[in-house]
Amino acid sequence: MTLLTDTWERGDAALGAWLSGDSPAAAEVVGAAGFDYVNIDMQHGLADYSRVVEMMRALQSSPATITCRVPWNEQGIIGRVLDAGAMGVIIPMVNTVEQARRAVEACRYAPDGARSYGPIRAGQVNGPDYQATANDRVACIPMIETAEAVENLDDILDVDGIDAVYVGPADLSLTLGLPPRGDHDDESFNTALAAIVEACNRRGVVAGIHANPQLVAKRLEQGFRMVTATADLLAMADGLDRALAAGRSPSEPAAGEPSIY
Repeated sequence: MTLLTDTWERGDAALGAWLSGDSPAAAEVVGAAGFDYVNIDMQHGLADYSRVVEMMRALQSSPATITCRVPWNEQGIIGRVLDAGAMGVIIPMVNTVEQARRAVEACRYAPDGARSYGPIRAGQVNGPDYQATANDRVACIPMIETAEAVENLDDILDVDGIDAVYVGPADLSLTLGLPPRGDHDDESFNTALAAIVEACNRRGVVAGIHANPQLVAKRLEQGFRMVTATADLLAMADGLDRALAAGRSPSEPAAGEPSIY
């Protein structure tokens, strides 16, 4: 497994996939696809904690960094997903410097934070030096997804221990008075994205964002270095639509097309 923190240290961008469902089988398929990270979504996704552990087991042979978006900025659940083996935590609705400090404290062992020791699964899969290296290797990723967070961005980014911030474009859109979409031509939306990238670059923090296949190139060009390209349910729906369309209008199969069996 190549860690996100190592990828960013080299100056590279990371492309990721999102798991909104709760299927370990789907997680295993997504993990084998070659993304730099695979994120399990506990905030808006379907997986509860016990299912998250099974999905992490299914992802363990994948080269992708396993990350998890927790339901809220709360120390208990952040600690549990880290103990289960996540090597990055995406923390929603971090709007103030105080909330940013809480997020970092939950991700770090003392003296850098207040994470409680008990890495039941993480210690097994990451080796005997896990505790000694976790503070440097685990990515703490608060979400910047409101107009309030953008206003407080400089103070948030000055909190020591933040590796990246992750833009939720739908919630950001709503707080700017726009429909909840992944992209807009609106000046306020694009000014906010540019401000986030610029502020992150000044501090050596990675700017991340939720996207889709059509937006990846644009977001990379804008300077984002953590870009979620697709999601399990999105990709499945797209594949089913294309398969059905092809079935309704049959044509000769492409040469060398692999069998499904």
